[in-house]
Amino acid sequence: MVQSKTMGERIFHIISTVIMVILILVSLYPFYYAIINSMNTGYAIQRGFSIFLPAEFTMESWRTVLSDSSILRALGITALRTVIVTVASTVITSMFAYAYSRTYLRGKKFYSALGLVSMYFSGGVIPFFLLISTLGLYDNFWVYIIPSLFGGYYNVIIYNTNFKALPEALFESAKLDGASEFTIYWKIVMPLSKPVLAALCVFTAVGVWNDYSTTLYYTQSPELKTLQYYILELVQSYNATDQLTASAMASSANISELFSQNNNAIVNAKTIELAAMVMSAIPMIIIYPFAQKYFVQGVMLGSVKG
Repeated sequence: MVQSKTMGERIFHIISTVIMVILILVSLYPFYYAIINSMNTGYAIQRGFSIFLPAEFTMESWRTVLSDSSILRALGITALRTVIVTVASTVITSMFAYAYSRTYLRGKKFYSALGLVSMYFSGGVIPFFLLISTLGLYDNFWVYIIPSLFGGYYNVIIYNTNFKALPEALFESAKLDGASEFTIYWKIVMPLSKPVLAALCVFTAVGVWNDYSTTLYYTQSPELKTLQYYILELVQSYNATDQLTASAMASSANISELFSQNNNAIVNAKTIELAAMVMSAIPMIIIYPFAQKYFVQGVMLGSVKG
């Protein structure tokens, strides 16, 4: 027989529900705010941002963004980079972690020391830039791929903890059947590690998708711009336009009148920026629910030793 909840339990559940609803609204509202204002006209944005609904609804900013070949090219570069790096990094890092999890690996202490040092120290931007240039990766699409093939020692630690939690009898029976290390890794370890793989794939994909520093430091060709870097340029151009507008309006009444007339445009830099920002976030928002069922389980498996 199911016992009825006490008054204290009911109050606790009500308070918890209210708090969670508030947190959800606070988390979702910035995205909703960007959406509704990307659907505003440029003139409405000049008067002030909307809070609940667009003041003057238009989809012209989205049409402009989707018809801009530069933004679409940047989106394609970012998507291709994210897919390649996520898949390749997951495979390479997990292979290293599997070998690292085996007690009979030679030189394990050396790898541990090397990995721990890499977590806290780096050569810096300039030495890395010189290395990229020496390898011929500067202003090359492969600069997005090759330096990111290894996911880092932090991911190795998570994989390693998960792999060690697998029953040792599985490995012993597979070896008795003549399975090689690669066969064990591919047909036993990987299928049993789907939660951790899914969690780290999400971490890797989000990190790569949001990265703009690689484009900033190691490329100069317009054809290699990523979406986040393109949005950064939009933000900077918008700020520069604002400063120029304020300066010009203060210096001349005629110029002030001209800017006032131009502010009536349906589309301006801010609406384009907001539309591009929303567009860049949509793929990650779509992907996350498919990995969510593995996400929490994978993080727990990789962080708590079994």
